[in-house]
Amino acid sequence: MAAHLKKRVYEEFSKVVQIPHEETPAKKLRLSKPSKSAALHIDLCKATNSTDALQYLLQFARKPVEAESVEGVVRILLEHYYKETDNSVRLKIASLLGLLSKTQGFSPDCIVDDAINTLSNEKSHQVLAQLLDTLLVIGTQLPESPALRLRLVEVAYKHLSDTYFGVRNKCLQLLGCLGMVDAPVGKENEGPGTSLGGLRDVQSIISDYFGDQDPRVRTAALKAMLQLHERGMKIHQIIYDQACRLLTDDYEQVRSAAVQMVWVLSQLYPESIVPIPSSNEEIRLVDDAFGKISHMVSDGSWMVRVQAAKTLGSMLQVSPHFLEQTLDKKLMSDLRRKRTAHERAKELFASGEFSSGRKWADDAPKEKLDTNTVNLIASGACGAFVHGLEDEMFEVRIAAVEALCHLARSSPSFAEKCLDFLVDMFNDEIEEVRLQSIHVLREISTHITLREDQLDTVLAVLEDSSRDIREALHELLCYTNVSTKECIQLALLELLKNLNKYPTDRNSVWKCLKFLGSRHPTLVLPLVPELLSTHPYFDTPEPDMDDPAYIAVLVLVFNAAKSCPTMPALFSDHTFRHYAYLRDSLSHLVPPLRLPGRKQVYGLDSVDSGPGSGSVESAQLFLQQSLNRVSTIQNLEASGAQDLLDLTIRDLQRLGELQTELAGAADFCATYLRCQLLLMKALQEKLWNMAVPLCLKQNVTATAAAQQILEETYKLEFLYSGLESRQVATIHHVRLQAKALQLVLTARTRQGLDLLIGSCERFLQDVESFQRLFLTELPHLQDSFVDKLLELMPRLSSCKPVELVKILQTTLRQSGLLQLRLPEQIHRATATIIEPTGESDNPLRFTSGLVVALDIDATLEHVQDPQNTVKVQVLYPDGQSHVIHPKPGDFRKPGPHRHRLITQVYLSHTAWTEPSQIEVRLLLAYSSSSTSLTSPSKLGWSESLESLPPAEAAVEGTIPFSKAVKVFIMPKPARR
Repeated sequence: MAAHLKKRVYEEFSKVVQIPHEETPAKKLRLSKPSKSAALHIDLCKATNSTDALQYLLQFARKPVEAESVEGVVRILLEHYYKETDNSVRLKIASLLGLLSKTQGFSPDCIVDDAINTLSNEKSHQVLAQLLDTLLVIGTQLPESPALRLRLVEVAYKHLSDTYFGVRNKCLQLLGCLGMVDAPVGKENEGPGTSLGGLRDVQSIISDYFGDQDPRVRTAALKAMLQLHERGMKIHQIIYDQACRLLTDDYEQVRSAAVQMVWVLSQLYPESIVPIPSSNEEIRLVDDAFGKISHMVSDGSWMVRVQAAKTLGSMLQVSPHFLEQTLDKKLMSDLRRKRTAHERAKELFASGEFSSGRKWADDAPKEKLDTNTVNLIASGACGAFVHGLEDEMFEVRIAAVEALCHLARSSPSFAEKCLDFLVDMFNDEIEEVRLQSIHVLREISTHITLREDQLDTVLAVLEDSSRDIREALHELLCYTNVSTKECIQLALLELLKNLNKYPTDRNSVWKCLKFLGSRHPTLVLPLVPELLSTHPYFDTPEPDMDDPAYIAVLVLVFNAAKSCPTMPALFSDHTFRHYAYLRDSLSHLVPPLRLPGRKQVYGLDSVDSGPGSGSVESAQLFLQQSLNRVSTIQNLEASGAQDLLDLTIRDLQRLGELQTELAGAADFCATYLRCQLLLMKALQEKLWNMAVPLCLKQNVTATAAAQQILEETYKLEFLYSGLESRQVATIHHVRLQAKALQLVLTARTRQGLDLLIGSCERFLQDVESFQRLFLTELPHLQDSFVDKLLELMPRLSSCKPVELVKILQTTLRQSGLLQLRLPEQIHRATATIIEPTGESDNPLRFTSGLVVALDIDATLEHVQDPQNTVKVQVLYPDGQSHVIHPKPGDFRKPGPHRHRLITQVYLSHTAWTEPSQIEVRLLLAYSSSSTSLTSPSKLGWSESLESLPPAEAAVEGTIPFSKAVKVFIMPKPARR
């Protein structure tokens, strides 16, 4: 009996204790709101002193807070704030209030009243400044609330009279970020306690603090005024005089902000007239500001000098007279040149009047000059750039060079005058300054012509050991005009010396001579007999075609001959043969020439001999006609359609080789049509009418085709730049077709319903993502595969997987070719590895287990964000593959859409018995983010949302976009 009772009690107890076990899963969902605020409240209550409380607050600041928990946490903090007596703890709480206000998804309007109330009783200046900073954060988080902004501005206005500079700084910052020009600040009935009293404009209130006793407040006032300008508020012209006075302030931060203020006003009121001090004359405001900022180039602080020099470069509305005065140190007085003592003596000598010596000071200058009355525009603008270019700090010199560039681009006459100064900067001791000077001269090269002495100074830089400097100079010479044939001869001689000293500069020197010859055909013409060593009576020996220096001379001559029809008459027979060879081997450097009578003998076909042949317009027309021809394949049989696509792809590939300007567009179209051809072959009739066991080989082929189409679509999307939304939608459409083909093939060849269900769910998510991403492009996709799918979407979401596969198969076979529309400009990302060349038979030897550095030099064209996307792949003979990510500093940008990669790759391997080749190529990394649906629709065969597979965050991969270069290496066994 006792045992039976014991058993009953145990069963009842089990039932009782079973209830919490059933509720255990529900307890996993914990609300963050009470836990965060409650935990903080417990921690602060445990604190026995201010140090402990501060420690708890610091620990809390490191933890993230959810948006729904913020208000509760703020209440706890404010409650502790009112009880706390220690300033450092209250300061930390005020800081935390500002940080919590920035929480995404939280609207801080509910804590504004509490934050403002804390100001009234606060005695500590530091805490007061932090509270004002918190109010600034709240105000910037609520830009659509004018009433709140006005209220915060009134609070700032009330505390402007505080004795602590930090409080005044924050008040001015509040006025600058939240003040409104049409809303006056202050109240008529504020009484005598208000120092500013009455209704006042925000700008006038801020400008009152330009004369504050603390330089930090003066700086904050200037920055607040600049903040008003950045927010679109027009600054009053009356501020100009006050800003000009601050240019002579004792503190550099004030002078720096004053330079910005003067520049802003010169852009707002350039044509306004201002008086010249100590004179009856008047001047344009932009000219006056230019003179005053020019004077700051001689400031005592190098940071102010840098800012002044940079600011000068953006003042493009200044008068040419003042602009040119910046290159001349001669003193001006009231805009009139003060004659030097030598000039006055010369005038006296010419007139025959000399001093007799009997009268005191009878040879004194008629016009006395008081240095204190010389106006700023005169003495300021004089030689400003001369001072900047001779500054001891290289940052100032770089800023001055950049400013010269901006001004010279807008004024050809100024460009000519500053040419000597820029050329002198080529001899600067700092490499960065030399490089910037070369880049600047390159940008203004269209306005200038170099004299022989200037060219001599420029060419001296070719001796520089820095590769970047030499290549920048080659780029400069490509676009420079020279005046005489002696200049051409001098440039060629120095470039050949450069080629002899630095053989790795070969391609850069050849390219430089190509442009030098095409820009100066008439100057090259008289030099041809000397350059080619020809003689009117005697035959001269044939030069060696393997000599890079001889090739350099031929590149110069052949490019000049393109615009000079009389030049080929000076060529010898072997020159014509060399032209034919170079035209085939270096077609990017040697242009097509009209050589009458030589075509049959040497096979020199002139590409541009026919009218209009080879032109970009005719090539574009051919490209468009090819695409139009392909659009008719719907009316052809399968075999005829495939043949037409094959021929069109071949034509487009050949067009890209012949017409480099259209290479990107032609390759893009050819790749797109190749995808369509693969899809057409995979959907052949015989494959789908046979039983699965009878067509295993065809299934394998179709699966490979679908995978290849996917890879090609990623190339289309990420290897080409300049694509519009229409083209991206077309690419994604083809990718969707390939995924549908994969799904159908999976259903035909693999067993297992779970796998099929997951594939169907992913595919329908892809369709819905396509609809969401390309909603604006759907009208252009009528009668396409995706258009038919979207019509059937309700049915697809509710049907069974097998039925969905059948619908996809039918829709795929019935959908036709989607017409491709070309954008205006499309470019293919390309990379050319210059080094290593892969021509050397001498292996790179190193000890196994150690590393050897392999220098990589490559040019990149039309690559977006190369620092994050370009990688180097090294493939070893045993199949090992290493992918190296170059450092951001290894990339240079010599021109628009062009990058240069100069890096080192470290190789290592175990010992080999004999040398073997490794392959080096460049890869372009991509990441295709497929946005998953936030609320996926419940599908017919899914019982719950838990069965939905997690959508892929991104599809990542790499695309080879350079030719592989083979390098011999030989790891040797280590010596014992």
